[in-house]
Order: sequence, then structure tokens, then C-alpha cells
Amino acid sequence: MTNVRSRLAPTPSGYLHAGNALNFLFTWLMTRTAEGRLRLRIDDADNERTRPEFVADIFAQLDWLKLSWDEGPSGPDDFFARHSQLLRRDRYRELLARLAQAGDLFSCACSRRQLQEQAGSRLHPGNCRERLSLVPGQPLRVRVPENTEVEVNGQTVALGRLMGDFVIWRRHGLPAYQLASLADDLDYRINLIVRGQDLIESTAAQLFLADRLGETDFARATFVHHPLLASPEGGKLSKSHQALSLRHLREAGVQPTEIYRLAARQLGIASPAITGLSDLLTAFRQQTAQGANVLFQDLTPK
Repeated sequence: MTNVRSRLAPTPSGYLHAGNALNFLFTWLMTRTAEGRLRLRIDDADNERTRPEFVADIFAQLDWLKLSWDEGPSGPDDFFARHSQLLRRDRYRELLARLAQAGDLFSCACSRRQLQEQAGSRLHPGNCRERLSLVPGQPLRVRVPENTEVEVNGQTVALGRLMGDFVIWRRHGLPAYQLASLADDLDYRINLIVRGQDLIESTAAQLFLADRLGETDFARATFVHHPLLASPEGGKLSKSHQALSLRHLREAGVQPTEIYRLAARQLGIASPAITGLSDLLTAFRQQTAQGANVLFQDLTPK
């Protein structure tokens, strides 16, 4: 894979947890192994949940993990002044207008509770689909035919059945995650996207949008979906698990080496040999060069 460009894309909706750290490490390892460029992109389009302390936490934990990046904000002040997604709303509206012009959008003010009552699920039942004009101030959804399937890394994702007509523009004039993430990846020429396995539907949704927009380069990106770190209860780890937040772990005396070794075990690397980030990178490069890395392949610079 040549001219690799990837990104760290945390969301400032809570304190980062160990699962976020693993994703950052995997992305950093892959990008550095490929001698690529890494961008820090903080996804704050959902500013109703963004807090300054959560933004500060992102920089604090990246510094603690000793992870470097080549592009993007240098700190919280620089982020809010020059890199917030809220400064890019005109760009998101431009893509929105292209989808609207193609007739792909419809207005829908249905809440999640109403959808549950109407359809018995989070999927939109389609009763708003035939609106001929968009209603100002109402959320917008994109029409996804029920039989829509998207190929992601050789896996068929039944997007129409799993996500249906998903929200693309929220109330208060804010873009939904799928549109904002796609726009940023397009504009920053990202061609390596590393996500948890739980976001494979999001990848399919963004591939669908890129196709509708005629943005063919996005489909040529490399998508990696890694296994998730489970919560103590065995489910998906989230920011509500404060005991596993990096902030809490640091306060409890956990050292970055323990996070590196956790990443090594996830990668099938002998963790006792890992004493620092440079050890992890060396072991990862060796594993990749030997073709022993089943998750992350084709990273040798050509």
C-alpha cells in the first residue's frame, strides 16, 4: 500500500477508554509501518455532547500514550480555533445539497420512540419517504432501497435491512456522523480507515453515500475493522465504563506499557518483550513483514 494517509478520529463525548487507546495504537502502528501520514481529526459535529474537558482529555491521553501525528490540531485551543468540524458546516451543506439535488433525501421528524412505536425497531418504516419538498428545521434522511447491499472487505453488509433510511442531517443545522466523517475523509485524502468491528455498518453507509455522490476514490480506501475490547460484563466497552477510562487508569497508577502490552496480546505478539512503544512498533513491523499479521496486511511500503 503506497502513500498511506490515515487518521485518529476520537469523539469528545466522554473520557477516552482503553478500547479507544487500542484503536489509536492499531492505527498508529499501521500508519508508521507503512511510512504514511497520520492526521488527528476530532469528531465534534455532535456539539450537544462536546465538552472542553473531553477535548482536553484527548490530547492528554495521546500524550500519555506517546502517540504522534503529522496533521491536525496541536492542542485544545488550536482545535477550537482552526480544526473543529463546526467550522466546516458549509462543506457538509455542499454535499447535502448534491444529495438533495439527486432526490436522495427526505424530511423526517420522527423520534426514536415514534419509530419504535410505528415499526417496532429503530429502522424508518418509510412513511415519510415520498415527501416532495424538504422541510426547513427537520432532520433529513437518505433513501436506502430495502435490498441495498454493500461489500466491505469481502463481507456483504445488508445496509437496507440493517440501517434503512438513516439520518444524514440533524436538527439545529448539524450534520450526522455519516456525512461529516465521509466529507472529512474525502477532503483529507484518507485511504486507510481503522475502526472497531461494530462500525462496519457505518463503513457501508459511507460507501453508499460516496457512491451516490460519485466519489469513487473512497471505495478504493483500505478499511480495517478490528475486534472490540469487551467490558467487564462481556459487552461492548463504552465511555460509560468510567473504571476503564484512560483517565481513571492513569490515576490508579497504570503505566502506558500495560496498554502497549494489551495491544500486543490483541495482535498475537508476545507481550512480555514489550517495554515501550518502540518495542511494539518493531514487533508489529516484523510481524507484518513475515505475513503473520492476520488483521493488518499489505502495509509494506512499495
